[in-house]
Amino acid sequence: MKDLSPDQGLKLVANNYGRRAKFSTSFGLEDQVITHLIASQSLPIEVFTLDTGRLFQETYDVFDLTRQKYGLSIFPYFPNQNSIEAMISRKGPNSFYESVENRKECCFIRKVEPLQRALKGASVWITGLRADQSASRGGVPLVAWDDQYQLIKYSPIVHWSLEEVDLFIAKHSVPVNSLHRKGFPSIGCAPCTRAILPGEDLRAGRWWWESTNKECGLHEHKEKPLVAQRDIL
Repeated sequence: MKDLSPDQGLKLVANNYGRRAKFSTSFGLEDQVITHLIASQSLPIEVFTLDTGRLFQETYDVFDLTRQKYGLSIFPYFPNQNSIEAMISRKGPNSFYESVENRKECCFIRKVEPLQRALKGASVWITGLRADQSASRGGVPLVAWDDQYQLIKYSPIVHWSLEEVDLFIAKHSVPVNSLHRKGFPSIGCAPCTRAILPGEDLRAGRWWWESTNKECGLHEHKEKPLVAQRDIL
């Protein structure tokens, strides 16, 4: 896989797994690049998103624009209604500010559990992770075996720089979230995302009131790197 370009790698995955290959998009810059590569080749890869119920309106705007531009069906997965109602009735709507435990509970209900449902029956999970997004992602492999979900995890642009992402988007007129122009390099839920300051880490605006290990639980579990093309065939 390391010798293949992202579009070649995605085509290989699609040829071997079809709809059992699923791409999770949050409509960030990296995800928009991958969406373009999938759509421009008409690959039979399922594209889905996790609608947490607390996204920015700008995220919904680029969701709709992406659907229209590429003629794609992007399937939304929502949190379990009973779990959301129980959490908010017990702790209120802003419990995530009070402790890391509360924040991770909210992330689990709004993101992790829906992802579990989204990946059910999948053989390959395609992500837009890049190694230089943050220190915690520096060791992200191109292709890995994900023990938690028991599938292959493929991050086709993991070794791209932000400059490469920006150049690709400009060259292909890829639609992007308007918040990126307002200092938001990484965009999640509205209450948990702010613009970053000059010199800050690209993910400094996510859960800014916390100091370490600022992940939502989607990409925290152990993975076994896969290096050979035969590993995904």
